[in-house]
Amino acid sequence: MTDVREVTCRSPYRRTQWIFTALGAAGAAVTAATAVHSAERGGLWGVWAGIALLSALVALASLRGAVARVSADAYGLHVRTLLRRRSMPWSGVADLQIRMRNEWNHKAPDTRRVGVVPHDGRRRLLPLPRSWSPEDPEFDAALEKLRALHHRHGTPRSGHLPVVSHRSAGYGRLGSLGLCVLLLSGAGLAVWSISGTAAEERAWRSAVPCTARVPEAERGECLSTLPAEIERTEAGRPRNPSHLYFTGGRPLERLRVSQEAARGFRPGDRVELTLWRGEVMEVAGERHVWREHVVTPGSVAVLAALCALAAGWPGARVLLWLRRRRLPDDEVLPSELPFVGALAATALWLLPLAYLHPTGPFGSTVGSVWTVAGSLVTLGVLAWAWRATHIRAPGGSGGSGGDAAAGEPTGQDTEVFLSARFLEPTDYNPHHFGTHIVIGGGPPAVTPHPGPGRFAARPIPVERLTVKEVRRVRGGDGGAVPGGWHIAELDDAGRPVRLAAAPGDLTRILRELEHAKTPADSGEAVGDAPTAR
Repeated sequence: MTDVREVTCRSPYRRTQWIFTALGAAGAAVTAATAVHSAERGGLWGVWAGIALLSALVALASLRGAVARVSADAYGLHVRTLLRRRSMPWSGVADLQIRMRNEWNHKAPDTRRVGVVPHDGRRRLLPLPRSWSPEDPEFDAALEKLRALHHRHGTPRSGHLPVVSHRSAGYGRLGSLGLCVLLLSGAGLAVWSISGTAAEERAWRSAVPCTARVPEAERGECLSTLPAEIERTEAGRPRNPSHLYFTGGRPLERLRVSQEAARGFRPGDRVELTLWRGEVMEVAGERHVWREHVVTPGSVAVLAALCALAAGWPGARVLLWLRRRRLPDDEVLPSELPFVGALAATALWLLPLAYLHPTGPFGSTVGSVWTVAGSLVTLGVLAWAWRATHIRAPGGSGGSGGDAAAGEPTGQDTEVFLSARFLEPTDYNPHHFGTHIVIGGGPPAVTPHPGPGRFAARPIPVERLTVKEVRRVRGGDGGAVPGGWHIAELDDAGRPVRLAAAPGDLTRILRELEHAKTPADSGEAVGDAPTAR
């Protein structure tokens, strides 16, 4: 598209957005007037005020979408929003990329937007074009026009179009960092409250009935009893409160209890209430006895440990991002699941220890040995997780299974099924049906199963394939490809095809494809793949 001179992007729903803007503004004005009138008469003005605020927000959101515009010409990009206008010359733009984000539901398609990467490194998102579909011709056409203008009047970093998803190195981790800090703050707060919880539990367990010698000011620290009669009970549904109501509202009108207690007592039952520090701690009757739950320091310590372990998940995402922050924006980072496994292994010993020794694990010999042994286990699994998330260079060896070493042709009588998949539908991979590639025991073939046997296998036309590049996974390769795999860019008789597999398995497959080629075949050998960045 070298003949593109100008492009303008507007919202395709401008007419609808202007209608909603007018309706929202009118609704806000009417409901605001109604709220003022209701306030003068003592009516429900708060409800009308809330409706007015909601209508105003709808009007503002619709107006923001209706006035947004992105245009581009020979001078650069021009962005207009509701409150701001700015321009960026092409000389200051290093790259254009697709930013994919799932804003509502992980099962729904990702939202695609255009990201601008200036030479200063501060990435910006353009309000338009925008797409909620993986195949949107209008979005693709607008993006191609913007790239054509950038290539003509600017200095692009490369001809490659980066696709940045939530798994990529260029995706921000500010949300994960905030969640990690929030969970660690909760864990710290829980740890701080353990001592107070332990003191309160000891005071409750050591409390004795009040006597006549106890001064009135100190009666809150001892147990007082009061007679009462239940007027009615109210058993709420699960997760809803249940209550006991007392006759004459004495000594109190109602008491919140468990659902089991509300069903255990009956109207007319005479009960005895036990009070401690101004709260009802026990209701005892002939039919049933209810006791208030007293928070133990062990449960608080378990809560603190759970918060700290939960903070490890977003913390692992931030760690992987920091570890690989110099990667290209669209390269996929390894999964944080190995660290999640390490956290799960830590929970197996940390949670029981926190419950049984909440005030300090080193207060006893058993607690000290338990802590040291568990810490060694955690260090071991964390070291394994660190190694498992290591990024291998493209084209490296090291198989992930099988009976033959990576890089060596498999014996002719031995069938080995390797997990791999072609990312494009072809005659040997119709409708993306292949999940494995079988080598040995015959020509290489694509199969929809891990074996044994070559049922439904499709032979791979090795004579047509030529390796162009071996690289890491990028954001545009789809979410079905694990982040630790590598991608082989193949030329299938003039058609680009991508083959994805684990690094060692991919090396074995490429070597086997080379071995299966006849000496008369011309072109670059499949196994002589150039090493990518």
